Amino acid sequence: MEIQVKYDGYVRRQAEQIERFKRLEDVNFPEDFDFRSVIGLSTEVMEKLTKIRPVSLGQASRISGVTPAAISILMINLKKQGHL
Repeated sequence: MEIQVKYDGYVRRQAEQIERFKRLEDVNFPEDFDFRSVIGLSTEVMEKLTKIRPVSLGQASRISGVTPAAISILMINLKKQGHL
């Protein structure tokens, strides 16, 4: 019981993080999505995304060098274009 109480916050936070990742996996990029046209992404991130062509935000988030801020920018851009 003591262990459960001690680690409850960590377990809850981990479960929330897993749920966020699942939601990102459900957000797909259109096949013709132009990563170079997204304002706010660094040149390095644009190049990586253009080269790798991730299918979803979840996949993009696992690319080395793609920051949480870049994922947020991509998500906002998808919303503006009506894909989300």
